Amino acid sequence: MKTIMETISTDETVEQDHKAGPVVTDQDDELLDAYSRAVISAADRVSPAVVNIEVWQTVRGKESVQTPGGPQFSGSGFIFTPDGFILTNSHVVHKAGMIDVTLLDGRRFRAQLVGDDPGTDLAVIRIAAPNLVAAHLGDSQAVRVGQLAVAIGNPYGFQYTVTAGVISALGRSLRSFSGRLIDSVIQTDAALNPGNSGGPLITSRGDVIGVNTAVITAAQGICFAIGMNTAKFVVASLIREGKVRRSYIGVGGQNVPILRKIVRFHGLPVEQGVMVETIEPESPAARAGLRRGDVIVGFGGTATAGIDELHKLLTREKVGLSFPIAVIRGAEKLHFMIVPEEVREG
Repeated sequence: MKTIMETISTDETVEQDHKAGPVVTDQDDELLDAYSRAVISAADRVSPAVVNIEVWQTVRGKESVQTPGGPQFSGSGFIFTPDGFILTNSHVVHKAGMIDVTLLDGRRFRAQLVGDDPGTDLAVIRIAAPNLVAAHLGDSQAVRVGQLAVAIGNPYGFQYTVTAGVISALGRSLRSFSGRLIDSVIQTDAALNPGNSGGPLITSRGDVIGVNTAVITAAQGICFAIGMNTAKFVVASLIREGKVRRSYIGVGGQNVPILRKIVRFHGLPVEQGVMVETIEPESPAARAGLRRGDVIVGFGGTATAGIDELHKLLTREKVGLSFPIAVIRGAEKLHFMIVPEEVREG
């Protein structure tokens, strides 16, 4: 039998342990280890493909020189083909006179600007180098809110910095520095800072699902990446033509599901569409009669299940021609005639 003093001593110990906080169990250790292993594995797979980019702009007519104070701009990028194509942000290399790229192993190469698209803040550069490791491009359409997200980049010149968080939201719209709305943007709380721009946002499997592009400086944990599906479309045009030729109709929107009863009633070939969130004044969409809240489900006789499909249809060849556009407004399916215009890039 315990004495009174032993009982009091035991009770005090229990109370002190309770005040100290929850006891860490073996299960907690296992969960932490699993999280750590996921981040480590993803970073190990992709880090060899991540590059540091330094940019010097033209300072003497058409000549670029390396200034004593270092490059005017720096950022990140990642190799996506074994023959040296690198994806980064347009604002990192826009109007660059000279671009240098440093790899994880310390090798340094002069890069060539292949193509630049300020409208989506994406650009492709290329280096001639042997034994390159390419990142695997994933499917941003398959991303789920809440899943693990890992960002790799070179913030403030600290090379190959890894941060982790989750996918906070999908379908955001973000205005690029050219003034064009970038749709289907991924929001994450994986910490980004100046210099992270152009680096990859990856899953726990090491698949690149986005290109890190922006931070809301007045907030904490609100960062954005261009979805990989958008980037794939842009990259193909940049490699082929050096730029993206497109028309525009003047709407900003996000992908949304359509009620099944509406899909069945109208016999729609798609179960989601593009909900119009903004309409630019005096734009083709405004003149055609589109309204905020309309869900675009077809353009030019082709079903549009999402923003990427709509963007692919808005090519330069459609400028000045009239096309039918189908929208769901409430429970009604309406058709309008719309005349796309040449996209206005700054």
